[in-house]
Amino acid sequence: MNHPTHAGRVAVVTGGARGFGRAIAAGLAGRGADVAILDLVDAAETVGDVTAAGAKASSVVTDISDPEQVAQAARAVLDMFGKVDILVNNAGVIAVNDFWETDYPTWRRIHAINLDSQFLLAKEFAGAMRENGWGRIVNIASNTLGVVAPQLTPYMASKGGVVGFTRGLATDLAGYGITVNAVAPTASSTPGGKELISPEALEYSARMQAIKRVGTADDIVGTVCFLTSDDAAFMTGQTLVTDGGWMRV
Repeated sequence: MNHPTHAGRVAVVTGGARGFGRAIAAGLAGRGADVAILDLVDAAETVGDVTAAGAKASSVVTDISDPEQVAQAARAVLDMFGKVDILVNNAGVIAVNDFWETDYPTWRRIHAINLDSQFLLAKEFAGAMRENGWGRIVNIASNTLGVVAPQLTPYMASKGGVVGFTRGLATDLAGYGITVNAVAPTASSTPGGKELISPEALEYSARMQAIKRVGTADDIVGTVCFLTSDDAAFMTGQTLVTDGGWMRV
């Protein structure tokens, strides 16, 4: 355990089998949190990362766009750990298409995973946080809200919804000791990023940033861990852009 700022906490991380989610789960575990990982596939490698850090871990295979599966996963996690203090809504998908080639099923799939799932998971776990009088919810957004990119309209719309949802939920839950914030990363060299984003596009992102290197999954871990700690108790409804300084507002 490196920094026991999260000792005694239980965290849920979606999309935790790889990429940002795997790095976040390991980062939380390194700070003392036990972690439940929700993903479409078994997150055995992430479980290994968490247990290697000295924390407890569980992988729950779940389609987070399915309300019934989310409810079942929530019951399993609460039965296993007894509580949930932290929810990191990390899972997301992207499609790079010209608007004219984007069909409605693609639009709905992106919104179901990127936005609807965050509503479903918050509904399932905020009650447990409310009972304990303490909770942290972090939603992963995107710097594309400020750095407009072509062929990403459904993705950008869903991430805009994430920011709006974050602000609204923060307002609704503030009276119960629960904070809700978002993190907006840049295009990064993660397994998912490499599958959908060309090396040229990643290098372009790096050139546009103040910090001129391609982002990695580890780059947002510190931000997420801060927002899920006691140190961030007076911060809610905010979106922290962690993109190497591309959005220099």
